[in-house]
Amino acid sequence: MNFDLSEEQRIFQKAIRDFAEKEIAPLVERAEEEEVFPLELFPRMGRLGYLGIRYPEAYGGSGADKIAECIWAEELFRICRGIATSLFAHCHLGTFPIFGFGTEEQKIRFLCPANRGEKIAAFALTEPNAGSDIQSIEARATRSGNAYLLQGSKMFVTNGTFADYVLTAAYTDRRKGFEGISLLVVERGTPGFQVSRKLKKEGSRSSETAELTFEDCLIPEENLLGRREGGFRDILKTLVEGRVVVAAGATGVARAAFEAALRYAGERVAFGRPIGQFQAIGFKLADMATWIEISRTMIYRVAWMIDQKKPCTLEASMAKLFATEMAERVTSEAMQVFGGYSQMREFPVGRYWRDARQLKIGEGTSEIQRRIICHQLGLKTD
Repeated sequence: MNFDLSEEQRIFQKAIRDFAEKEIAPLVERAEEEEVFPLELFPRMGRLGYLGIRYPEAYGGSGADKIAECIWAEELFRICRGIATSLFAHCHLGTFPIFGFGTEEQKIRFLCPANRGEKIAAFALTEPNAGSDIQSIEARATRSGNAYLLQGSKMFVTNGTFADYVLTAAYTDRRKGFEGISLLVVERGTPGFQVSRKLKKEGSRSSETAELTFEDCLIPEENLLGRREGGFRDILKTLVEGRVVVAAGATGVARAAFEAALRYAGERVAFGRPIGQFQAIGFKLADMATWIEISRTMIYRVAWMIDQKKPCTLEASMAKLFATEMAERVTSEAMQVFGGYSQMREFPVGRYWRDARQLKIGEGTSEIQRRIICHQLGLKTD
């Protein structure tokens, strides 16, 4: 068993870290304060191949493995969870289903320009009254000749304010239960499709989030993903693969908080010496470093399983659960190290904590991950 990154992975890690520090970091303060995503990043990253990490070169991607995608997430989330979240929504949620389940024509129309940063993607699943319980969605797409008439609303849609297309989950046949849920590509400018409102959030402020409404939207049948109804299992696969990326992102947020706390502990003097020399602070930092290392090891194992095409529903939920809970602990401890300065917005540690707290909710709550783990272990829970 080899725990070392390959030479190619190390080169990529340095490249994406340098890009994040030089190109993204200077944009963070303004983006967070104004709650506006810096759209210039999409074409810039597209030209460098940083949007289609796992997709083949034939579709404008880089053809890298899942471990590389996790490296990508950790480095970007380390700099800014909000900006990284919008990029993740584009690079995975809004494109993975098209690559995995779309027709060749759909890949050319939507995936290729998305990988080049010419079109921006979003994914709409959650609704005002349906979150963790996917089967409770109320959006309907009724067959109408060679098209579908879409009705409904979606909540918490990352990139929803500016996306060129939104992968939208809706029932095309309610009689089939969850098997009757399908995915449709809804393009910006479609009559009846509108952004109801832009949502203001506590964390991930530089990631624009919206509520969307669909009123008598006529969606051509060629925009039905895969040209087939029934995409529920495609959605689940997308979510499973996404969980390990979110876990890697949570590790990046935790790492940013740990690095900041470690620096501060070496600079802040109390009672005649740096506070890092006090056991109470030193032990916190030791725990933080240990938790981060455990998390990264779990993540790389799941990524390896995905690359080997091994089933990993259990392991992906474990990684997402542990990493996001760990990130909240680490960022909370980092705030304790900073003391009163943790409440000052001139220091980023408060942002790290807000962003980490939200990670326990998005992409499947901690409670949902525990329920999945119980199910995979053969345990029946309420």
